[in-house]
Amino acid sequence: MRVDFPYSRAIGALMALLLMVLPSLGQTNASLEVIVKDPSGALINKAQVQLLRNGKAQSLSSTNQRGEARFNKVPPGSYQIHVEAPGFKAQDIDGVDLSSGSHQREITLEIDVIKVDVDVEDEAQVRNTDPNGPSFSNVLTAEQIAQLPDDPEEFENAINQLAGPGAQIRVNGFRGGKLPPKSQIREIRFRMNPYAAENHNAGFGFVDVTTKPGVNSWHGSFNFGFRDESLNGRQVFAPFRGPEQQRRFGLSIDGPLWKNHTSLFLNADGSLFFDARPIFATLPGGTFSDLAYRPSRRMNLDARIEHVLTKTHTARFQFQRNAGLQNNLGVGDFDLPSRGYSQDQTEYIARLADSGVFGKKFFNEVRLQARWITTEARSVSPGQTILVPGAFNDGSAQRSGGRRQLDFELADNVDYALEKHGLRFGVQLEAGGYRSNERTNPLGTFQFADLDTFEAGLPAQYTQRIGDPTVQYRQYQFGWYVQDDYRVRKNLTISYGVRHELQNHVSGKFNIAPRLGFVWSPKKNGTITVRGGAGIFYDWFTAQTYEQTLRVDGERQLDLVVTNPGFPNPFSGGMQTVLPPSRIQTDPNLQIPYIIQSSIGVETNPFKLFRLTTNYQYQRGVHLLHGRNLNAPVPGFGRPDPTVGNITNIESSAYQSGHRLMIGIGPPRFMAGGMFWNINYLLMKNTNEADSPFSLPSNNFNLRADRGPAANDMRHLISGMLSKRLPMGFGISTVFQATSALPYNITTGFDDNGDTVINDRPFGVGRNSARGAARWEIGSRLSWGKDFGPEQQQAGGTQVRMVRIGGSEGAAPPSIGMGGTKRYRLEFYAQAFNLLNHANLGAFSGVQTSPFFGQATSAQSPRRMELGMRFNF
Repeated sequence: MRVDFPYSRAIGALMALLLMVLPSLGQTNASLEVIVKDPSGALINKAQVQLLRNGKAQSLSSTNQRGEARFNKVPPGSYQIHVEAPGFKAQDIDGVDLSSGSHQREITLEIDVIKVDVDVEDEAQVRNTDPNGPSFSNVLTAEQIAQLPDDPEEFENAINQLAGPGAQIRVNGFRGGKLPPKSQIREIRFRMNPYAAENHNAGFGFVDVTTKPGVNSWHGSFNFGFRDESLNGRQVFAPFRGPEQQRRFGLSIDGPLWKNHTSLFLNADGSLFFDARPIFATLPGGTFSDLAYRPSRRMNLDARIEHVLTKTHTARFQFQRNAGLQNNLGVGDFDLPSRGYSQDQTEYIARLADSGVFGKKFFNEVRLQARWITTEARSVSPGQTILVPGAFNDGSAQRSGGRRQLDFELADNVDYALEKHGLRFGVQLEAGGYRSNERTNPLGTFQFADLDTFEAGLPAQYTQRIGDPTVQYRQYQFGWYVQDDYRVRKNLTISYGVRHELQNHVSGKFNIAPRLGFVWSPKKNGTITVRGGAGIFYDWFTAQTYEQTLRVDGERQLDLVVTNPGFPNPFSGGMQTVLPPSRIQTDPNLQIPYIIQSSIGVETNPFKLFRLTTNYQYQRGVHLLHGRNLNAPVPGFGRPDPTVGNITNIESSAYQSGHRLMIGIGPPRFMAGGMFWNINYLLMKNTNEADSPFSLPSNNFNLRADRGPAANDMRHLISGMLSKRLPMGFGISTVFQATSALPYNITTGFDDNGDTVINDRPFGVGRNSARGAARWEIGSRLSWGKDFGPEQQQAGGTQVRMVRIGGSEGAAPPSIGMGGTKRYRLEFYAQAFNLLNHANLGAFSGVQTSPFFGQATSAQSPRRMELGMRFNF
């Protein structure tokens, strides 16, 4: 099933040669970018950054609205950095070694309260034991971000690959929406601080995307990308290489509306796209193999305004419109062309954020988000549906109607600084209104056990959802927290806190979630950092789950189930049994699910050559949601209540456990030469009893019989990134990921226990007991860029005056000459996804009656090549 073309090997060999040979070529001068933040991560404007060598001042720079101070054309050597800003403690950093190439240093200033005496030799310990500090985190700078894929969806996929399973992406503290364009992102930080009481979700870590703050001159960027089938690989199960084309564009403009006060950021990106999805099925007449063409279009608009209220206070407003239309979804693998449907979705997001210092000890951050989403679906063909599991699916997708969603999120976090305590408390309120008339299966579905019963016209079951699907409801959820980061010693910080949550559709209100964490740096030079913690994390009862219990309540809508129906008329010609109406309900004793999580990790810097991070995490899920048929037939007695059909009860009685060992290797925190690399390995084991609230057990009287590997239980995962700036304007990056096989379930294809759910397994076979195939993929981007036009003077080339906090005013030291950057930059790139065209097999058929039993029936995308350009102005 593997497909290779001669030139795919040549392209891969060329990329490998460039990676091995060209990094050895370097530059001669050094440049340094210093980024200054406050304790919340907000950037500080007009901070004074002084570069010293052997105690003598060499240069002075003032941070811009991005919080950046730049020093260009600096002779290599060892330097010190002194930073101060009004309202914050001054900070000195020693041992900043600058060799040829670009360097970046991030400095967080503490609020100016009672000062803790910190010796220079203890500075590394203090920095590493900051719960929000650099330990156990990786940062992608703007230069490294530029080498990631240009396509917005592929860009987000690359970030998720680097972060690993379960990581959550936040943009300036907000969840959801689209990522900003690469040109407007200042940094992407992969952070592990899961036990902060402000976090609602459990997980392995967070991905914090920080956009560039206000600017003092107008800038812009235009990019265009194109790909078609010419250099692409052939789909594994396709009879031929099908046509594919994508035309993608992006335009961003940013600049000052009021210099040094208000900045505007605008962005638009869109694409016209179509691809071909393989259909690989078995019909009564033999194997059917074809390609289904799937056109789509996308348009995203984004506007953001940032206004500096005071020297330490910034407000931000953002508006997004994201719209997309996808056609011919639902087709591919076993699904024939008649199964297609289209989906049209539009999303509007408005965000307002305000952050700043008030008084000398308080820092406040407020975020408000409103989101409006509309979704419409339409089937390409009318009629009933025919399912022959593991062979083919035919007939209409039977999807129509849509959903309207208006939700709000309000969060307010306050920091209060004391000598050894960093108190933080806040609230989070989420509210939403929903209206939906999504209609599924209104004309009925026949399910057959195998091809023989289909040819004989003997379906095993007929189901139909009858009634009006329109529902309207509201949902609220609220949480508040308090936490304290207590610096016990200069090398030890303990964080403790508690979070309380509740929501309106679940009766339990006493949902207390304690959290505890610590960071310890035992060696004085800070080369070893130990981090650990434990906590409880509650999960929400989602709006989509509640919506189904309202819709299929036996009155608005009900499920009609007929066993052994006739065909094509389910009510005649067979030995049918028509069950009374079925419904879905929530258990009256439903509880909010929660996860108990604990972890321990060590980060060290062996021989100062690389960073080595190890972390073990354990999770235990309690009161997780799953479905159970309360009216399933009792063997030998029939249904407990013969007047009703199936009663799917959503209850909180499932459990889950997870183990995860992470080993990460990366460069020293500040590496010269324009090179970045990082490799992560994960060893995991995830066990559960259900994968969703509507997952019904194979045996309703023995729920624990379904305990087995979770659907996402990949045991091994390795991922990494290599990015290198090359001479003569070239740059190259590679992102790779490899995973072991995912599990899949083996079923008989029959309803052996008569509960009308065809998920019965052979005797002695556990749930998700079979494994598919391992996968690996390499993506790469090669670019060439040229700067031209007039030079723009960078901050730091002018004389400014320095004011010491609590001290006297002094004259600025002399400034060495620092060059600017060119006004324009033109870049061309070629990027490849699945560069070596490896056949990554997808779903495997576990139905014993299928002609494909135990075989792969789908695969991930083959090689795709994109050519494009970017123009910065």
